[in-house]
Amino acid sequence: MIKPKKTTTKKSFSYHLSQINLNLAGIDIGCHSHFVAAPIASGEIEVKEYSSTTSGLQALSAWLKECKVTSVVMESTGVYWIPLYELLESEGFDVKLVNASHVKNVTGRKTDVVDCQWLQQLGACGLLNGAFRPEEDILPLRAYTRQRQSIIVGMNIHTARMHKSLAMMNIKLSSVLNDISGYTGMQIIRAIVAGERDPAKLAMFRDERCKKGIKDIEEALKGNFREEHLYLLKINLEAYDFC
Repeated sequence: MIKPKKTTTKKSFSYHLSQINLNLAGIDIGCHSHFVAAPIASGEIEVKEYSSTTSGLQALSAWLKECKVTSVVMESTGVYWIPLYELLESEGFDVKLVNASHVKNVTGRKTDVVDCQWLQQLGACGLLNGAFRPEEDILPLRAYTRQRQSIIVGMNIHTARMHKSLAMMNIKLSSVLNDISGYTGMQIIRAIVAGERDPAKLAMFRDERCKKGIKDIEEALKGNFREEHLYLLKINLEAYDFC
């Protein structure tokens, strides 16, 4: 006797995420224009495009105020978001910059929904967290320290290029000095750029704290002072000094 197969009935459930912020707009930031999705009086979401010029940003802010928007979420890469972020923040909006990867990791996106609408939906449901944004007093300090770090990196690049020029002239300065950008190394490099070629005279720039003796440094400074390598050494020294 054949036993009947057991059948299971699948029940379908409909999940609905309730919106916790009805006065929120989503903005997809671009280089030339920004797309904005905001709730209007009828309860629908309207999408508008605004120029990224200052006049366009001001018009965008004015429209958000007309729509009674109080919070804004925006997605961007690069620095195009900064002018709009600062403007909206100064106008009293609660602004959040969201990570693009976090938005893409949320499933359920429809292909016919533009980015700003998707941001608005996720933000209204409380599914997005804003990226870290320092306090107003800290922003100038962060800008200066980042620029300082870039300059330090530039110094290191030019130091490496000076090292390369010396190596191509078979000047083994790095073999006798731990750091060619230290006092002794820079004194020797400046003397070479100024026209000194005598290894004995160059070795006299040795600082008394150097572990290697004058004879070792003199031997390392015997090389082939080719004109093109000297020129590259000169321009990289100038760039190093500028940094």
